[in-house]
Amino acid sequence: MGFEELLEQVGGFGPFQLRNVALLALPRVLLPLHFLLPIFLAAVPAHRCALPGAPANFSHQDAWPEAYIPREPDGTLSSCLRFAYPQALPNTTLGEERQSHGELEDEPATVPCSQGWEYDHSEFSSTIATEQVPFCLSLQWDLVCEQKGLNRAASTFFFAGVLVGAVAFGYLSDRFGRRRLLLVAYVSTLVLGLASAASVSYVMFAITRTLTGSALAGFTIIVMPLELEWLDVEHRTVAGVLSSTFWTGGVMLLALVGYLIRDWRWLLLAVTLPCAPGILSLWWVPESARWLLTQGRVKEAHRYLLHCARLNGRPVCEDSLSQEAVSKVAAEERVVRRPSYLDLFRTPRLRHISLCCVVVWFGVNFSYYGLSLDVSGLGLNVYQTQLLFGAVELPFKLLVYLSVRHAGRRFTQAGTLLGTALALGTRLLVSSDMKSWSTVLAVMGKGFSEAAFTTAYLFTSELYPTVLRQTGMGLTALVGRLGGSLAPLAALLDGMWLSLPKLAYGGIALLAAGTALLLPETRQAQLPETIQDVERKRCVHRTVLQEEEMPMKQVQN
Repeated sequence: MGFEELLEQVGGFGPFQLRNVALLALPRVLLPLHFLLPIFLAAVPAHRCALPGAPANFSHQDAWPEAYIPREPDGTLSSCLRFAYPQALPNTTLGEERQSHGELEDEPATVPCSQGWEYDHSEFSSTIATEQVPFCLSLQWDLVCEQKGLNRAASTFFFAGVLVGAVAFGYLSDRFGRRRLLLVAYVSTLVLGLASAASVSYVMFAITRTLTGSALAGFTIIVMPLELEWLDVEHRTVAGVLSSTFWTGGVMLLALVGYLIRDWRWLLLAVTLPCAPGILSLWWVPESARWLLTQGRVKEAHRYLLHCARLNGRPVCEDSLSQEAVSKVAAEERVVRRPSYLDLFRTPRLRHISLCCVVVWFGVNFSYYGLSLDVSGLGLNVYQTQLLFGAVELPFKLLVYLSVRHAGRRFTQAGTLLGTALALGTRLLVSSDMKSWSTVLAVMGKGFSEAAFTTAYLFTSELYPTVLRQTGMGLTALVGRLGGSLAPLAALLDGMWLSLPKLAYGGIALLAAGTALLLPETRQAQLPETIQDVERKRCVHRTVLQEEEMPMKQVQN
């Protein structure tokens, strides 16, 4: 008897599993609230150099900035430069100071903003770009112009933290259990999120946000496998897609929360405090019985299995689900040696799976966050764009559900990544005047990239065995978050060529689509428990191919 047979007796899909999905919904909602928070947290409002006040008797108050600030080629006032000396304005006597310094009429000199900036607070009352330190209003972060790279770097630091956290949580949850590490993730996120909201300097903010990213990595690594390890084969797809809709809910909720809370400190506080009830909810979250059996902890696994049967209303025979029967299953699946990341590359099939998965995850994350964090140039304000980007994910979730059931995981993964690449590539060919078409293609690309993300979580969880599932998810999440951390920096390539960031996002997505076709299909397959189960599938696949080739050779002979 294997674990799948035990699960069939106690119920592979019922009230117990639905309660588990509901309890683990909160981490799914919290993830986009933090991962996409830079859209509002690091927004850069319209700004210009701080200027001295206009004289009280000056009659052209609206024209006063033009005496100090040059215009860009598109006619707007410069955000980062000012004239070295005031310029003469039509029908005014202003300019005598400039003429006394011998300034040329045709080429007035410009200098950077030496006295800080003035910001448009109509849309955001405060962001990290415009931050003034409490009790010291003269000290601003001013992450604009020459310092705009630090603004983008804040997202990179965060995803670098997620990258490191994915490695740590992947290994530790395979060693110490899913539930215990989920508690660590909740508590760490709460404490570090509060510290980030209280930051008094950019350095403090960057450090605490990086550590917050490391803590949030626990949610990305633990939640999906913990759900799947209690589900039977038939219902893994529907539960996986259902739980992923909570992410979409979080994306749309972020648009509402960002609209209602315009100050970055209160916004960060609002998306962090829900961790407190999440900590309490862990009282009802079960540990993975699969994992407990691989660790030889039979008594605990037996207790959870009986609880599952009771909630699902399954009458269980004492002989079939006795502690002795469970012990026999544990004896077959128990892990003698602790898992390590090297185990992902020791055997041929696992090595092939791991190498392909890291390429796929890099492409999924790089393209998704490249599209998600770029909400400009679509003819909508930032709140409308965020809401639209969240709403479009729902029909694509349905597309994933239908596709993985009929076309399989592999073709769904490749197809959604290909759709992302085509949407990005086609958008490059659309002229800047056709904003409606550009918006449609951006929304389509966002939908396909989210579909690729949903498929990647489900697909990867089914590829790795139970003894290495968290470790494998940790490796793929590590490389994926590397892609996520590079996505904001890739946006800076528009300084070299405006279309270069979109070309990079689309090209990487296309590479990942081709790599996904090299992975084995897992539709209707049982979850592998050990490394031997994975390698045995390779042998079975090779044997089937040889048997199919034999009749052909006989016909040819």
